[in-house]
Amino acid sequence: RGTGHAVMLALPNIPDDARVLVLYGDVPLVRAQTLRRLLEHEEPLAALVAQLEAPYGYGRVVRDGIGRIRAIVEEKDATTDQRAITCINSGILAADARRLRVWIANLDTDNAQQELYLTDVFAQAADEGDPAAAEMCASPQEVFGANDPWQLAGLERMHQRSRATQLAAAGVRFADPMRFDLRGDVHIGRDVEIDIDVILEGLVEIGDDVHIGAFCRIRNSTLASGTIIHSHCNLDGVVTHGPCEVGPFARLRPGTEIAGGAHIGNFVETKQTRIGERSKVGHLSYLGDTQVGADVNIGAGTITCNYDGVRKHATTIEDGAFIGSNTALVAPVRVGQGATVGAGSVITREAPAGELTVARARQNTVEGWKRPDKDD
Repeated sequence: RGTGHAVMLALPNIPDDARVLVLYGDVPLVRAQTLRRLLEHEEPLAALVAQLEAPYGYGRVVRDGIGRIRAIVEEKDATTDQRAITCINSGILAADARRLRVWIANLDTDNAQQELYLTDVFAQAADEGDPAAAEMCASPQEVFGANDPWQLAGLERMHQRSRATQLAAAGVRFADPMRFDLRGDVHIGRDVEIDIDVILEGLVEIGDDVHIGAFCRIRNSTLASGTIIHSHCNLDGVVTHGPCEVGPFARLRPGTEIAGGAHIGNFVETKQTRIGERSKVGHLSYLGDTQVGADVNIGAGTITCNYDGVRKHATTIEDGAFIGSNTALVAPVRVGQGATVGAGSVITREAPAGELTVARARQNTVEGWKRPDKDD
């Protein structure tokens, strides 16, 4: 039955000596520091207000000559002169619980919407000789509300632009700050470049001189200084330990760690995998539950067969190994230091260090064989 009734329902659980802060669920941009300033007022009642050039839809704040609030009038109940007022009520207020309990009990429904208006408490406070204090928002956007999905999307863009502005002020270079989303927290170094349509989620830590290409999503990851993430990559739970390159079109899943000098190419997927220094996984490969040493080359189409339908098994590829293209490593399995695995192999046992291991069917040619015709 209105905002006053909503507060009335909550007050029985609030002690008389408390300071009450009333917030609105559809006003998401208000900042903590703004609310702290509101709570610092010593008056029994204080309201968060803002100046709008076009205040349509908002309650108007009627103030006295020294800026104290005499009344707040909802637009539907306002006179023509009151509607000309550009100081609007955000709906957010701070009040002493004991006084608020009395004011709320005195509310009535004598208004255009026949509701219990919380804003009517301001006139009561003024009549008692304690006009409310007005805390003016530094930015009116803080008190903008959302009444439908379109307005909510607009508020999201304001929020994202604000976050991009803060990062740019700290030295981040954006290709287009309007095409960037930060959905969590980021700790970011110097000389970082972020291309268009990058999404950062969760907790992301980015070192100095990192470059993130277009259309990347990075979630709960730590990127060491000098890391390059090429376009269209999806990183989740990834840690890089030095300057390295990822992508384009790479999907790195939780537990992936990449050492300095390593390269993860296009259409490579990893999970619970550590890539050693200067090792390369060029393209079209899957590495799961794998330890890759330093200076390893993994050819295109290599996969680790790490799941037997019940449990996951580990693959170890030691320093300097060379894995030929289109190889399947059936875990648990080890490829020794400096070993070479021939292309097209299915490795089910250890490949000895320093040796060539080939495991594939013998090639045969059937002379005279003809491909059948569709008419046969």
